[in-house]
Amino acid sequence: MDDVFFEAHANLPRQHGGRDAYTEKAFRMLAAPGKPRILDIGCGTGTPTLALARLTGGEIIGIDITPPMIDEFKQKIEAAHLSHRVTARKLSMLEMDFPDESFDIIWAEGSVYNIGFDRALQEWRRLIRPGGFLVIHEAVWLEPDPPGEIARYFEEMYPAMRTVEDNLAAIPVFGYGIIGHFRLAEEAWWEEYYGPLEQRIAELRLKYSGDSEKLATLETEQEEVDMYRRYSRWYGSAFFVMRKAG
Repeated sequence: MDDVFFEAHANLPRQHGGRDAYTEKAFRMLAAPGKPRILDIGCGTGTPTLALARLTGGEIIGIDITPPMIDEFKQKIEAAHLSHRVTARKLSMLEMDFPDESFDIIWAEGSVYNIGFDRALQEWRRLIRPGGFLVIHEAVWLEPDPPGEIARYFEEMYPAMRTVEDNLAAIPVFGYGIIGHFRLAEEAWWEEYYGPLEQRIAELRLKYSGDSEKLATLETEQEEVDMYRRYSRWYGSAFFVMRKAG
């Protein structure tokens, strides 16, 4: 990725839509042990990971493949004095080296698009202890038959995106029980992600006004914001809270 991508995303409140209140709402749906071992897959700069750390006294490992985001996360861990139980690792979700049944909870907010919902449920199940939990925050279609422009956009960006109902139907197929699910409100995307990102893009356009390559990257980021502004009726995101069957 172009360095300006990371500059645009550095120190934003979040790297996707959400609020700590939604992370807490999903966590409260679990009958989790007092000090669970948690793996946060695709943790980014660690905002949800640190929210989980405040909710439980357990050990948490956050993994992400992007070095600038992991570096920022490590700084946050130090600042919060949580190094004794929160760890940041540069690691791809495609190369996880943890033993089977290593975790009470696997958490993933805004990251399963890299491999798709079904593959995540199938491949991550081995890492969850019997009776353990999987929580995924995932992009979803909110209504059928979206307009052509947004349909074409996601055909390129995330063709595997499905409706809430389709994802719920897949959950038992891959060996999980459904505890619950809920959508995020539209403002959760604007307040902590798209709003701050759009402001940062405007600042960087001025900074790099003579650099066509960096401006092209910024235009791509702005396109995502604009698409949500025009078509938020048709798509958004939802939490899916599951328990490993058996």
